Order: sequence, then structure tokens, then C-alpha cells
Amino acid sequence: MKKLLMAAAAATIGFAGAAQAHFQLLYTPNVMLNNAEEIPLKLMFGHPMENGHAMDMGQPEIFDVYFKDNKTDLLPTLKPIVWQGAHNQSKAFETSYKIRRNGDYIFALTPAPYYEESEDIYIQQITKAYVNKAMPTTWSEPLGLPAEIVPLNKPYQNYVGGTFSGQLLSNGKPAAGVECEIEYINPVVDLDANAFAKEVAGPVPDSAIVAITDPNGVFTFGIPRAGKWGFACLGAGPVTEYQGKELSQDAVIWIDVTDMK
Repeated sequence: MKKLLMAAAAATIGFAGAAQAHFQLLYTPNVMLNNAEEIPLKLMFGHPMENGHAMDMGQPEIFDVYFKDNKTDLLPTLKPIVWQGAHNQSKAFETSYKIRRNGDYIFALTPAPYYEESEDIYIQQITKAYVNKAMPTTWSEPLGLPAEIVPLNKPYQNYVGGTFSGQLLSNGKPAAGVECEIEYINPVVDLDANAFAKEVAGPVPDSAIVAITDPNGVFTFGIPRAGKWGFACLGAGPVTEYQGKELSQDAVIWIDVTDMK
């Protein structure tokens, strides 16, 4: 395995496997707000790094937003949409949410398992995304999900040239030696058209960027460019079978990265 110069001591980071990494997206463009605002939320499943094939989502199982000690069910607000990828259309979902009070809002999605025919397995990516208004509150606290990545840096305030660290928990306990794939949303997102641009906006690695969690379940990644970065720790969840086939229950987190100017 080739090692990247930007690898941090807390994790082994390199290139492994094919670049076609599946990622559940939970997307909103602006994640640091100063004023009350209704934000759009787009849920789609695809290959954001290389702008590849988009996959159909089934009806999500759970979709909540956490604010301080409160949890709100957003499943009833979801509307099905057609997402236009660079090469095909897919079934996806959208909603909006009114951010009012100051603090951290953590959106947590458990999608329906997706059947990957080429591997004859199901994939279920339990996904978190963060929005902050005015002041930090609970961004570093776990939610108690079956599998989740707890950020050790503010997920909405990261800078190019810095590092991001996360701790992988499986059933609430640190999970060591787990492979975590790393990607960013490469094409421009057209919210009005529910579409990715045809062309990618940045480089595409020859193969997947991978980190391995250390004995405390922690990985660290040096961030080379601005944008929305995703981390997917594979097979981290306790459920390993669905409808008689293997299930990869993954933990996903999305962070925002900007240039410090």
C-alpha cells in the first residue's frame, strides 16, 4: 500500500481498492449560519469523487435531527425526487429544515439497505451531517447510533492544510482496525435541478483513499483541498446480514472544509 505524505501518525492512510467508492450523501450547501434560515437537504447515493454512477435510494428507515437534548423525526418531511448524475438518473429524497436557535444541529440518516449486485451484498450507510448557528454546543457528542463517527474537530470548521480526526464507535465502543474510505464531492451541485454537473471540478485519485482506525478507533486525515469531505468506515455496525445476504453497515460523516483567508 502506498502511503500518502499527508498521513498522520494516528492512522495509516493510503490508496487501496477501486476508486468506485459508494457514499451516502446528506447535503446542504451552507453549514455555518449567523441568522435563522430554512436550509435545503438533499439525500442521494452515489460516487461523488469520480462523479460516477448514481444509485437508487429506497425509503429511508430513520431520519432525525438532534439539537441539544431534543431529537426530531424528519422522516414525514421527506419527498422523493429524481437525482440527475453525470451518467444516469436515480431515486433520491429532499426536505428542508428551519434553523432558529443558536447551536449545533446534527442530522442523522439511516437509509434502507442497498443491494450491490456486483458484490452480491447489501450496503447501509448510517450518515451524519452538521449545521451550526452562531455558537458550538454538542458537535463532539455521540448520538448512540449503531455505528457512527464522532468528530474530534468541529465538522463545520476545517481548513485546507489542516487535519480532521474522527473516532469510530460500534454499539458505543471504539472500533479498531476498520477501513475508512475518504472522498469529497467533486462535481458542482445544482440544488434547483437536483443534479451534479457533468464534469468534475477537481482531481480524481487512481484508487480509493483509505485510513485504518487505530486501537482507540481514531483516524486522522490531512485535508488537501476545500469542499465537502466524506468518511465512510466500512462494516462498522453490529448488523452483518440482511435478507439472507451479507450486510456492510457503514458509518459515514460529512465535514466542510474551506481555505483560511
